[in-house]
Amino acid sequence: MSMENVFFETNGLSGIPMKNYKSYSLRNFRKIPQMDLLSEDVKFAIEVVGSVLPFKVNNYVIDELINWDKAPDDPIFILTFPIKELLKPYHFNEMADVIKRGASRPEIKQKADEIRLQLNPHPAGQLEHNVPEYQEEKLQGLQHKYRETVLFFPSQGQTCHAYCSFCFRWPQFVGMNDYKFAMRETNKLIGYLKEHPEVTDVLFTGGDPMVMKARILRKYIEPLLDADLPNLKNIRIGSKSLSYWPYKYVNAPDAEDTLKLFREVSDAGIHLAFMAHFNHPVELKTKVARKAVNNILATGAQIRTQSPLLHRINDHADAWSEMWEEQVALGMIPYYMFMVRDTGAQHFYGIPLEKAWNIFRDAYQKVSGIGRTVRGPSMSAGPGKVQILGVEEIHGERVFVLRMIQGRDPEWVHKPFFAKYDPEAIWLDDLEPAFGQSEFFYNEKLEEIYAE
Repeated sequence: MSMENVFFETNGLSGIPMKNYKSYSLRNFRKIPQMDLLSEDVKFAIEVVGSVLPFKVNNYVIDELINWDKAPDDPIFILTFPIKELLKPYHFNEMADVIKRGASRPEIKQKADEIRLQLNPHPAGQLEHNVPEYQEEKLQGLQHKYRETVLFFPSQGQTCHAYCSFCFRWPQFVGMNDYKFAMRETNKLIGYLKEHPEVTDVLFTGGDPMVMKARILRKYIEPLLDADLPNLKNIRIGSKSLSYWPYKYVNAPDAEDTLKLFREVSDAGIHLAFMAHFNHPVELKTKVARKAVNNILATGAQIRTQSPLLHRINDHADAWSEMWEEQVALGMIPYYMFMVRDTGAQHFYGIPLEKAWNIFRDAYQKVSGIGRTVRGPSMSAGPGKVQILGVEEIHGERVFVLRMIQGRDPEWVHKPFFAKYDPEAIWLDDLEPAFGQSEFFYNEKLEEIYAE
């Protein structure tokens, strides 16, 4: 499809009515009309948990994704609204007591910050070990963990259309400035890339870069296209916008300009990979979402899909096989199934590793070969992305079979290793080496890397 046709279809002529954007937060969530369907206990829980973890939702999610007949048990409601179980009981009760006695906003924030600091706000060494230096300056808007890929956090993209309640980036959104990644200076990113020719990929992340207007996003991307960086092969954009505001690519005021910018990346000889987050099949069903996918693909970009495995949202094989089949049918590439990171509400969303592997395996068996591009279940842990390959019995010992998909040391990639079987384990840190080993193969080198 030519770009002329794409633009023609975005100009209000696609048969999809334009939707005016409306956002709700903790301050005004009781004005959502559907709140009348919920009990006072549920609404109070939203107030309590939303005082600790970030909460924002928009009218597309409310009107077109949530099944209010099933709320508060609807999976998209759980995904976007702060329910009581997202906090451990003692944290919930502490915050509830503060709110019930009519505490001031500073008192509520103080208690919230005390709780937040107990939720491992930056897992996997993001703050301590991933932030690089350029010209003797720490670049707080970059992360460089894996050799080929740099993450870039544009300042104006550090929010989202709606917040996922599992999000491991939650410290970005709650006013904890010492824990926030953000950067305006594209020139420093370019300078860093010139000093590091091993970097082939820049991943725009957040937050959600696609909350930015096209003219703002252009100010970040255009300098990369003009910078003569022979090592830059791929620009990635991590976004939930296809699920939470697909109008962005159909008939929003800047839809045409956004698609034009995507085409310019492709025309410059740089691959644009749109890393789309889909957590439940319902997010793929709306007419506007499907049209948005079509419009992005028409620019020459590819869409790769990913999600964590989430208790009460997608913790069964049928949800995943349905998502992967639908994504392939729409022209997208299934990419990752992640384990919920060890931060925030992991205690609620986390799935035991063995169960996760069984869900992945069952779903994988149900799709054809072109849907088997997906990798998982994967833990984005300190040493790297660790994939669970299965549970086996070797020399009389039951073990997890694991391997590195990515590693802080590239030599670790695709190296299999083994951990003692633990039916309760939900994360790498819960595991111990198998076969009498005192540590995993990467531990000594990882300590060296952390000490640098």
